Amino acid sequence: MSIFEIIMLVCFGAAWPLSIYKSYTSRSTEGKSLSFLVVILIGYTAGIMHKIFYHYDAVVFLYLLNFMMVLADLLLYLYNKRIATAKKSYSQESAK
Repeated sequence: MSIFEIIMLVCFGAAWPLSIYKSYTSRSTEGKSLSFLVVILIGYTAGIMHKIFYHYDAVVFLYLLNFMMVLADLLLYLYNKRIATAKKSYSQESAK
């Protein structure tokens, strides 16, 4: 177990609760990137796989926690995108 890996995961993980809160309260996808979230999920998945197959230790739980937070943000992104699309469709129909 590396203290540097733990610090990295804690620092990266510290940003996600705020991002999730912003996604939840704003109901907007502004400032979010679907491709960025997917790339981050792929990175955390690779870290989890490495821990499981090559060097299992307790740090895998930090990878899992971060993965779950990014996944929550991604799901909120998709939900907010659906809301925005529905609003746009409704306003276009109302304008006719």
